[in-house]
Amino acid sequence: MAKAEKATAIAELKSEFEGSNGAVLTEYRGLTVAQLKELRTNLGANAKFAVVKNTLTKIAAADAGVDEEFRALLEGPSAIAFVTGDVVEAAKGLRDFAKANPLLVIKGGFIDGKSMDAGQVGQLADLESREVLLAKLAGAMKGSMAKAAATFNALPTQAAQLAEALRAKREAAGETAEAVDAAPADADAVPAE
Repeated sequence: MAKAEKATAIAELKSEFEGSNGAVLTEYRGLTVAQLKELRTNLGANAKFAVVKNTLTKIAAADAGVDEEFRALLEGPSAIAFVTGDVVEAAKGLRDFAKANPLLVIKGGFIDGKSMDAGQVGQLADLESREVLLAKLAGAMKGSMAKAAATFNALPTQAAQLAEALRAKREAAGETAEAVDAAPADADAVPAE
C-alpha cells in the first residue's frame, strides 16, 4: 500500500471514529464473503461494518483520541462496526449474528469515549432499545402524574365528603334537640284526669 493510500485510509478511519457513537471490534476469521454481506445487511443503515488493517487503525484511533485499551484489542484479523445510531441495536445485531455464526468473535468496543471489553458489549446488547426505554420512562412518568392528579383531586372530594358528614351530623343533632324542646318539661309526670 502506497504512503498516500495509507494516509487516506488513516484519515477515513479517524473520521469514522470521530463521527460515530460507538465502534465494536470483532474478529472475522473464517467467515465467508456471503456471511459478511449478511452481517452488514443485518446491522442496517446505522452501522458500517468494515474490515480494517490493525496498524492503520491503531494510528487512526490514537489520532481520534481512542484510549489504549481499545487499541490493544487490535490483534489478528479485525473488523469494526462503526455505529452512528443506536449502539444497543448494533450490539444486539452483532451478538445475534455471532450466536448463529460462532466464527465471528466480539473483542470489545469503544462507546462514548469509553472502552468496553467483550462482556460489557454483551451486557450492552442485553439492554432494551432506546425507544423501548424511552417508552417505559414515559409510561412511568405518566403513571406518576396520574397518581398525583388523583391525590390532588381526592383532597377536595374528601373535604366535601367531610363537610357533608358534619352537616348531616349537626342536622341530626339539631332534630334531636328540637324534639327534646318540643316534649313536655315533665315527661315523667302523668297527666291528671
